[in-house]
Amino acid sequence: MSYLGTTGGARFRPVDEITVLDRPATATHFVAPGSVTGGQFGLFRYDMVPGAGGPGAHFHRTFSESFYILDGTVRLFDGENWVSATSGDFLYVPSGGVHAFSNDADEPASMLILFAPGAPREDFFVELAEIAEAGRELSVAEWDDFYAKHDQYMLR
Repeated sequence: MSYLGTTGGARFRPVDEITVLDRPATATHFVAPGSVTGGQFGLFRYDMVPGAGGPGAHFHRTFSESFYILDGTVRLFDGENWVSATSGDFLYVPSGGVHAFSNDADEPASMLILFAPGAPREDFFVELAEIAEAGRELSVAEWDDFYAKHDQYMLR
């Protein structure tokens, strides 16, 4: 998808093209998944209701992940410390870096999540929602397989 011309090449994506995965505690806006960026990066907006929580400490082997706080307060874990991040705060996590996030506040929070290269992370969020909506209860081994399929390794 590299562009080698002298004009054009940019891709505008109007808001009505952006898929939103609405869940009871979160809304994930697939602003620019890897399928749109030629796999160079992915960009999601992640909105959380008050007290939404978040994933436990984990890492990814094949992509970096960055978090930019838009609104509210998001607890971010950098592998060693938790910080209360607010609008304008940023966390970069290299591949293999342990991290976590959570909205424990009484207010909603919103952030951008950027990952590079553009792995198909939307599949992770969609499949996770399908498991929850179906009321499936996965065993530890099934969760481990699910996470490994999506390059997410949870620390216990």
